[in-house]
Amino acid sequence: MQTYPITEADLQLVELATETIQSRYADDKHHVAAALRTKDGATKTGVHVEAYIGRVTVCAEAITIGSAITDGLTDFETIVAVRHPYSDETDRTIRVVSPCGMCRELISDYAPDAFVLLTIDDQLTKVRIADLIPLKYVRQ
Repeated sequence: MQTYPITEADLQLVELATETIQSRYADDKHHVAAALRTKDGATKTGVHVEAYIGRVTVCAEAITIGSAITDGLTDFETIVAVRHPYSDETDRTIRVVSPCGMCRELISDYAPDAFVLLTIDDQLTKVRIADLIPLKYVRQ
């Protein structure tokens, strides 16, 4: 898997997601935030919306992409998600997390050339979404 250099703009995107979850965290409601940047530099954030019935939960990446599209933002360049620890966890570190399979599919559908920031071996890493969803389903 090819990785790409982390830029100052990438670090700012992580910070934006971190600030979002710090201000919006709620036990059993919101513990993941995402931030995306468009190719022209616009940013958008969102938090996941948790439900007691798991399949009703909506991931932060999906909320963020939907909100960006609603606001007329397109040409997504980079996306990142961060996870806030639950109140009963002793390690209070907010960490960059990898998108789930459904979010990988969604990111790929809306931004097939996008970068994703995630953590590999405790290192912030930047990869193309295509590397996270090989052999993607396409209509033929």
